[in-house]
Amino acid sequence: MSAARTMDPADPADPTDDVGRIVRLIATSEPRCGSTRLVALDGPSGAGKTTLAADVAEALGAPVIHMDDLYPGWDGLAASTERVESWVVAPLLSGGPARYRRWDWEAGEYAEWHEAAGDVIVLEGCGSGALPGGTFLSVLVWVDADPTERRTRAVARDPGYAPFWDRWAAQEQALYAADGTRARADLLLDTTTVADPSHTRRMSSPAADLRNG
Repeated sequence: MSAARTMDPADPADPTDDVGRIVRLIATSEPRCGSTRLVALDGPSGAGKTTLAADVAEALGAPVIHMDDLYPGWDGLAASTERVESWVVAPLLSGGPARYRRWDWEAGEYAEWHEAAGDVIVLEGCGSGALPGGTFLSVLVWVDADPTERRTRAVARDPGYAPFWDRWAAQEQALYAADGTRARADLLLDTTTVADPSHTRRMSSPAADLRNG
């Protein structure tokens, strides 16, 4: 991946159009995961990755794989990077679709299998850009915001997240420090001043809290 870059000041496009910036990066990138341009939107919880990924995917007609579906529970951030390598990257390199199992947060176990294929696949969530899978990304976007605002957003959307916030944040800090994800990003976005993203995914539930607590 190249060093982090932002819009060329001479570009007449709206500099606040984050979706447009990402789409243009993808358009000028090369497939590095077989014939697929694998695009990761990474960064800490509550930054707005899911909303942004949905908008990018809609603009391109591309599927989205959510890291929420890959984490094996509340202590599974590091392990999820292995799932990305074996369930997403390896099949695409072999010319097949990404094939992964969805983590059932209520049951506390992996459930049914899903497939994703296309010229572009959007992978979003904490750890989506981490190595070794990150080696095969065409575009890596780092999405961040003020920590207090991130927590407020996340807990407002999913009150069941509150007891796990510090536990998950510690895993984020450890992974990002070891991996250097932000430094490898092609684009850095700060959503602190953006209206609360319309994120609808929930990792926790009363049942999940009991099983993963």
